[in-house]
Amino acid sequence: MRRRIRPLTAAAAALALLAAVVAAPSPASAASGLTATFSAADNGSWYQDKYVISNPTTSAVTGWTLEFDLPAGVSMSNSYNGTVTRTGNHVTVVNAHYNGTVAAGATTEPFSFWFIATGSAAPPLNCRINGNKCDGSADRAPGTPTGLAVTGKTTRSASLQWTAATATDFPIAGYEVLRGDTVVAGVTGTTATVGGLAPNTAYTFAVRAKDARGNLSAVSATVSVTTLNPADDTTPPPAPGAPRATGKTATSATLAWTAVTDPSGIAGYDVYRGGQLATTTTGTTATVDGLTPLTTYTFTIKARDTYDNSSAPSNAVTVTTDDVVGAGKYAKVGYFVQWGIYGRQYFVKNLDTSGSAAKLTHLNYAFANLDPKNLTCLQGVTKGTTSNPQDPDQGTGAGDADADYGRPFSAAQSVDGVADTGWENLRGNFNQLKKLKAKYPDLKVLISIGGWTYSKFFSDAAATPAARAKLVSSCLDMYLKGNLPVSGNAGGPGTAAGIFDGIDLDWEWPGAEGHAGNHWGAQDKANNLALFAEFRKQMDELTRSTGKRYLLTAFTPADPAKIAAGWDISKADGTPSVFDYMDFANVQGYDFHGAGSDNSWEPNRTGHQGNLRGDAEDPYPFHFSAENAITTYTDAGVNPRQLTLGFAFYGRGWQGVTAGTLPDGTSAYGEWQSATGAAPGQFAEEAGTRGYSNLLAMVPGCTVRHDTQSVATYCFTGNGGQWWTFDDTWSIAQKSAWARTRNLLGGMIWEMSGDTTSGTLITALDTGLPAPR
Repeated sequence: MRRRIRPLTAAAAALALLAAVVAAPSPASAASGLTATFSAADNGSWYQDKYVISNPTTSAVTGWTLEFDLPAGVSMSNSYNGTVTRTGNHVTVVNAHYNGTVAAGATTEPFSFWFIATGSAAPPLNCRINGNKCDGSADRAPGTPTGLAVTGKTTRSASLQWTAATATDFPIAGYEVLRGDTVVAGVTGTTATVGGLAPNTAYTFAVRAKDARGNLSAVSATVSVTTLNPADDTTPPPAPGAPRATGKTATSATLAWTAVTDPSGIAGYDVYRGGQLATTTTGTTATVDGLTPLTTYTFTIKARDTYDNSSAPSNAVTVTTDDVVGAGKYAKVGYFVQWGIYGRQYFVKNLDTSGSAAKLTHLNYAFANLDPKNLTCLQGVTKGTTSNPQDPDQGTGAGDADADYGRPFSAAQSVDGVADTGWENLRGNFNQLKKLKAKYPDLKVLISIGGWTYSKFFSDAAATPAARAKLVSSCLDMYLKGNLPVSGNAGGPGTAAGIFDGIDLDWEWPGAEGHAGNHWGAQDKANNLALFAEFRKQMDELTRSTGKRYLLTAFTPADPAKIAAGWDISKADGTPSVFDYMDFANVQGYDFHGAGSDNSWEPNRTGHQGNLRGDAEDPYPFHFSAENAITTYTDAGVNPRQLTLGFAFYGRGWQGVTAGTLPDGTSAYGEWQSATGAAPGQFAEEAGTRGYSNLLAMVPGCTVRHDTQSVATYCFTGNGGQWWTFDDTWSIAQKSAWARTRNLLGGMIWEMSGDTTSGTLITALDTGLPAPR
């Protein structure tokens, strides 16, 4: 694909030039120093509400963010000279590219931010510029907490309570407990327990409030406490009774138990996971977080009295965590292809308008590439693949940063109907994914790395511990932390933060042939396992700093030979499996047969591309089916709730197909019959392939038939004509019902653009894998 450069219009160019004259940049100041002045001009049926940004300092300030709240009765519509986001009545405005630098002593005029307001000329409330009051006045400190008192103590802790402070300019965000000048605890409420103290020792504490802006109150009056002497009580309390699990998720377990008593009082209960302390509570329930899906854990509870004597452990309670979507629910994983915005004219918005986004649980963005030299995740380049599918370098160094985060989309192409200006740091598909997630907050979005033409260098990147660590670190930095390389005027640190909830590995194929020119070898199987372990390790490390758990999934083969060559899936021998590290695998349920765009695959005989079961008439020397693929995994001990079955939203076709006959003498309607090559495709470079919707519309006279033996759908135009194999609502219903009987996690779709505008196929899958009622 050629990179498409957004032209700078004459008006925009003149605007940028004039802005440079009005506010010529000089060395920027680290401090804000800006103020903002509001005015409202009455235009009859509407008001021009305007903020002029001023810089009263002696140094230029680059970059400003204006925030305010619309008063009751005031509505805001079109805005100018700034990028607006809204949460209810709260408005945030980021400078435009041409008015972001305000020179010393200058203002943003004549390019100040303004908007059309209706209802009244009342000024907005709570105005802030770069976090400071718009009038330049200082924030008032919050009130001082009062009534500090000791409410309890043990040999190593002291419990405190106080009366809430009074808020001034900002709400109270929390409190800091001080021992002398040292902050020893931070809480959001009006109680705190300070631990880590020495037994039988006197301490003095005070407390101060902190508001949402970080302003601190004066320090309260002090209170003194002496911790207990452990020599005064050496008798432990009894063990807690009736431990039980009262709830669980994929990553947590909730426990309860019966309270115990002690003459000195019970200070709390300690919950142990195995032999390690997991959490502490003063009540008789606790939730242990940070667990791994589909994993069995054993917990015990100990009571602890105020002299820190611990009881014997309670009886053990065992909990197996849920899968990633929850018991009784099904995953529906759809691939969105980066290049769909071109010939297919399929945008992220189409996921919304078709109803697909509301039905999907996970969306995989395809594909990210590997840097051929650095062996890291590759972004920031716009270089298309070659048109020759047998070119060993077809995908080498390729990528489309323009489609990912550089291309401005029009209002008609945008999820929320708001057009890109072309100057935002984040545009393109990534920005649309961000908007889609805002509309569907339960939808998980993953970046898919690899694919058919981008898997060439996986073997090299996974070859050594150092190489694996380097690759994983780069991918997490780029996609989970969101630090996109600058491409044109897009990208930069943190620009993609929060878009991706995990990583989907699409190495095609470790230990086996894939695309022409791919690097592979027998060592790939062990290195693939180690790569998954490294991803899980670094993702869990990131979780400890962000508090968010990240998903790790994979696209895995249907061919038992490819599974054996590259995927350590055995759960029976006690050694690690890739499924110990990934959340689930999307098992290839299609492409069992096909002619290929260059007739290099199977041009001379038709065959089902996604049959559920085997077919007695299948003449091929190998026999693929979705059932055999899934059974290969489950027979190795893989939990079926870690498997989704792939569905094709496209068809594969042949031309010059003979009708043929079945053993009973009736017509075979082209099934398993001879052909002369790939049928014309939806696109010239993709012979033998059409999206489902395109196939129905553009192959006239193709009579749809259903093979009930193999559970496969096909259509035939007549002797000497075209024969196509694909999924439709019938086959999806049959296969999803089978998936339910096998207790699979759900289904996966390659890929979403093939569906109809009304989402015919995703609706069939959603019906076949229903949400619990």
